[in-house]
Amino acid sequence: MDFTAQKIGRVFFDYSDYISFIIQGTTMEQYAIKGGNPLVGEVEIGGAKNAALAILAAAIMTDETVVIENVPDVRDTNVLMQAMESIGVIIQRIDRHTVKINASQINDLIIEDDYIKKIRASYYLLGALLGKYRKAEVALPGGCNIGLRPIDQHIKGFRALGADVRIEHGLIITETKQLRGNHIYMDVVSVGATMNVMMAAVMADGQTVIENAAKEPHVVDLANFLNSMGANIKGAGTDVVKIRGVAKLHGTEYGIIPDQIEAGTFMFAAAVTKGDVTVKNVIPKHLESISAKLLEIGCEVEESDDAVRVVASKPLGHTHVKTLPYPGFPTDMQPQITVTLGLSAGTSIVTESIFENRFKYVDELTRMGANIKVEGNTAIIDGVGKYTGASITAPDLRAGAALVIAGLSADGITTIDDIKYIERGYEDFHLKLQGLGAQIDRIATDREMQKFKLKVG
Repeated sequence: MDFTAQKIGRVFFDYSDYISFIIQGTTMEQYAIKGGNPLVGEVEIGGAKNAALAILAAAIMTDETVVIENVPDVRDTNVLMQAMESIGVIIQRIDRHTVKINASQINDLIIEDDYIKKIRASYYLLGALLGKYRKAEVALPGGCNIGLRPIDQHIKGFRALGADVRIEHGLIITETKQLRGNHIYMDVVSVGATMNVMMAAVMADGQTVIENAAKEPHVVDLANFLNSMGANIKGAGTDVVKIRGVAKLHGTEYGIIPDQIEAGTFMFAAAVTKGDVTVKNVIPKHLESISAKLLEIGCEVEESDDAVRVVASKPLGHTHVKTLPYPGFPTDMQPQITVTLGLSAGTSIVTESIFENRFKYVDELTRMGANIKVEGNTAIIDGVGKYTGASITAPDLRAGAALVIAGLSADGITTIDDIKYIERGYEDFHLKLQGLGAQIDRIATDREMQKFKLKVG
């Protein structure tokens, strides 16, 4: 079915039509932005995409029903659930952000759905299926092209638990007769490998110890979720995680933590537009490295129990930042702070220590008037007085969101192509920005562009 032809005013015939449309996207759709409005008001932050992807996969590790709340309605989560349904998992949407999952009828351990190749989190199904069934075959993952993200630590962990792992015909194939706990030292801090090995180990015989484990909030959230299903995991959030294997897991009801990266994106949007924004439904502790940098460049940051307010009433100053594993400054916030520092007085330096290919958006930002020089994994930023609107393209998820922020502060109109990347991880991004006073629309035709120009004057 041609969904672009069959939809009328975004009303779809049924939910599966809607999901297919969301997953496929359309190449024409863009964001049109008229910059210059300070963002003011409150914005509600959704569930953490990176936690949701692992938790959705882990939900298949029991035959009992699992209810998960605060699931973000974004392309990545929808793709993953579609892949889970393709092997017999029964998924029911109770509402937009609550799903009921029953995996008692799984009929296949091979996942090579065309869409699943497009998201990085497909590999979480390896750990979940290996842990439950001792066998899994999953298409090699895709996701944003921000640099090499090898799966060698995942493979090392599975092998340490006694599994055979090989790659054939574009699939990662892993199987074993028995999983046994083991002592595993991660050569590098890897969020994905920590979570994947944790899932595989929860039903292994004996104890598994993961050293040099990732400490990110979504690692803790997955451990809490698995523990609510009867797993025995201790130490999540530290660099040593201990897992005592259990015979089986049971059903549960669980709510996903708020998304620290979505929250951070709106915090920097407030800074760039000289606004006053309160981000609600957050865990301020998860945002400390972001808040610290905003304070350093001259913003006011007020924390309460579950909200953070950012006010940018003074000219911004320069700083240096280096991305690091949690609790350091997140690599997923690097493009947003670079956009902000591009409008800050003086010279700033941003060093990317996680991914080697994460400055691709700088060319697009330069088209808007930024003065940034990239040398290897370092960006040297000389602040400019303003950005100017331009036609640009989102190269990946977080860079795309950062370019939207740049457009919100720019003189004139900015159009951003390839917004499918942004919609992988941000729910209702343009609508939430509109709620803060931004002049931004999602457009698909020249006629809609003309309407937007008339509307914004």
